[in-house]
Amino acid sequence: MLGLLLLAGCGFQMRGATSIPPEMARTYIDTGDRHSPFYQRVRRELASAGIDIVDSPLEATATFSVVSDITGQRVLSVSARNVPTEFEVYYTVAYAVLTENESLLETRSQTLTRDYTWDETRVLGKEREEQLLRDALVDDIVRVVMIQLSGI
Repeated sequence: MLGLLLLAGCGFQMRGATSIPPEMARTYIDTGDRHSPFYQRVRRELASAGIDIVDSPLEATATFSVVSDITGQRVLSVSARNVPTEFEVYYTVAYAVLTENESLLETRSQTLTRDYTWDETRVLGKEREEQLLRDALVDDIVRVVMIQLSGI
């Protein structure tokens, strides 16, 4: 009880349901890759926010365009034997929201990165770590997108 009072006193508020603009009631997601992690998660988040995701732009009141959806990794450091010891995983997404009459959200780009150490004796574990980092990046980008949509 005391914890709740302290949180309430400091101005903390739990984030409620995302309020998406009414123009997006029936949204078509325009993307080149319907299997990308970003597409899958943004589709799920929009649907859970009460948006009807349609399969045709003709049925839509708005179009969420995924302009680019790129992920990869870069070497950050190498050992004295020229073996990679640290990598950076990145995920970049550019997107826009359009209606028939206007642009609700101009094209925006989000890039997030995380780095991890590499150990060639633990290849399987490090590959799994990379995938978990990539999934976390997608979750964070989708969270940012939903916050931006609720501010329209």
